[in-house]
Amino acid sequence: MSAAFETLAAIEGNIGTVGYGLGVIGAGIGIGYIFGNGVQAIARQPEAAGLIRQNMLLGFALVEALALIGFVVPFIY
Repeated sequence: MSAAFETLAAIEGNIGTVGYGLGVIGAGIGIGYIFGNGVQAIARQPEAAGLIRQNMLLGFALVEALALIGFVVPFIY
């Protein structure tokens, strides 16, 4: 019985790792969009660079927070 529970725990841990990996892919794509579009916006309107940069960093922080939440959730369940 003990070996079966250890195997089940190992499988659940691996599934959590795969889920986190998929979540990080989404966050990486989101961060790429944020900074790519931010650089384009600054190139088009250099006088608004401060406001654009501020909004870029706010969006980055929100997306990164979602990635960190995805890191914590497999440990909770």
